[in-house]
This record gives sequence, C-alpha cells and structure tokens, in this order.
Amino acid sequence: MKYLHSMVRVRDLDASLGFYRDALGLIETRRKDYPTGRYSLVFLAAPATPHAEIELTFNYDAEDYGSARNFGHLAFAVDNIYTACERLQAHGVTINRPPRDGRMAFVRSPDLVSIELLQAGEALPPCEPWVSMENVGSW
Repeated sequence: MKYLHSMVRVRDLDASLGFYRDALGLIETRRKDYPTGRYSLVFLAAPATPHAEIELTFNYDAEDYGSARNFGHLAFAVDNIYTACERLQAHGVTINRPPRDGRMAFVRSPDLVSIELLQAGEALPPCEPWVSMENVGSW
C-alpha cells in the first residue's frame, strides 16, 4: 500500500492557490481540467515530500461544502514556525492559533480547512509578537 493524496474541495481555485501555493509554499505538481465533467484537479505538495500530495478539487458549479471543520486538519512540518507564520500573514492569512510555544500554529484555508504548522525538531524559544497573541476564531 502507498499513500497517494488527500482531497479538499475548494470554492475559489484562485484564492485556494493563493493560500496553498503562494502563502503556504506548496508546489503545484500537476493539474487536470475536465471541462465536460465541469471540474478541475490541482495537485500540490510540500517541497520536501513531493510524493505526498493534496488534491484541490474545484467544481465549476457552486455547491455548499459546509464549514469543513469535520475534515480535521492537514499538518506540515516547517523549518521555522515564526518565519512560516510571518509569510502567511504577509499574504493576508489570519493566524488562528499563534505559535506562542514556538512549536505549533493553526491557520485556515479560504475554504476553512484547518492547517496545522509544526516546528521541525525542537520548539523554538517563545518570542514576541507570538507570545502575546490571542487565538482568533476556530481552528
């Protein structure tokens, strides 16, 4: 058996690519458009694990997917949790659970998928502005 990917339905493909690719730093590995089926699939992966992909499924017709909270979350190890959170903020992403402990943070995609960021290796020393930041919304 081999892990292939996790699929997330997205409402706005451009906004989702802005989040997963541009802000989070994933790499688009491939894309398949199915105009007769009225959907597109975009596969993304973290640079260090290109074989473990996320499939963004974009249905051309509007559909209500709910809050996506029942999905749980996607988790990524990052080299520097503070730098990763700064990059996300620079792209307009809200840090829902700041990395006060130097180890873990949560953000949400445009489709409300919860994304967990974990510091690779040992936790970084706690520092501002993160230590003083409160949680925002649900994560």
